[in-house]
Amino acid sequence: MDDVLKCFKEYPGEARIIAGGTDLVLDMESGKVQCSCLVDITGIDELQKIEMTDQNVIIGAAVTHSEVNRSELIKATAAVLSQACGTVGSLQIRNIATVVGNVVNGQPAADAAVALMALGAEAEIACLSGTRNVPLEEFYAGLGKTNVDCSNEIVTSVKFPALKENQGSSFVRFAQREALALPMLNVAVSLSLNGDKTIEWVRIAMAPVGPKPMRARSAEQMLTGSEISGELFEKAAEEALKEACPRDSALRGTAEYRKDVLPVLVRRALEAAVASIKCF
Repeated sequence: MDDVLKCFKEYPGEARIIAGGTDLVLDMESGKVQCSCLVDITGIDELQKIEMTDQNVIIGAAVTHSEVNRSELIKATAAVLSQACGTVGSLQIRNIATVVGNVVNGQPAADAAVALMALGAEAEIACLSGTRNVPLEEFYAGLGKTNVDCSNEIVTSVKFPALKENQGSSFVRFAQREALALPMLNVAVSLSLNGDKTIEWVRIAMAPVGPKPMRARSAEQMLTGSEISGELFEKAAEEALKEACPRDSALRGTAEYRKDVLPVLVRRALEAAVASIKCF
């Protein structure tokens, strides 16, 4: 990592981090990104780890979607992320594209990023002057933009609290039936139940319904402290719709169509998250 940071100093404003490169290479070919130095981080051991420390799961910047999708640790502590990473692109893309890259790219419907937001994840960002941790909800700066200076900083990892026995999660994705289709909508949920089948806390992330993955906060408030039921989930799904603002898209369908579909996905995600809890 010291060598990586030195490259930022040696090539001021001209260095870019490359790991999978599935977005960066295309952006360079189109002229969207211009740089004179690519810093390959895939050989750095500390960035290749999936580990658990102090009840937090940490995923390094060089870890691929396939590695997260297959990880027994992730399946046991964050099934929603394993599910999301298994839907990204094709097998070839998942084998080389990194989860952190999926976040850094700043796209509002990035599957792994939506799941990570539902898990309450934060990113660790390093530069020559030190490191800082940024919650994913504060990570985005607009459509396709983040609060990371990619010519001077590197996201070294993402971390989130491991889910426990009374906690569950799920990921629901809706896309066209063609291969490699971008998601028309995706929803990720994590929640915790008390012994009396009431919801202790819940996080609902949904996309693309705005310039970044969005939390359905009013729906979360409605669910918190309530006893689970089909009627409750229906009401929460309709409440989540009030916070969504999808736009018309030639690739993802009309705003009207996606507004009709979103409550169905939210309800399904909530039901699946509850069903995933072994003690329920």
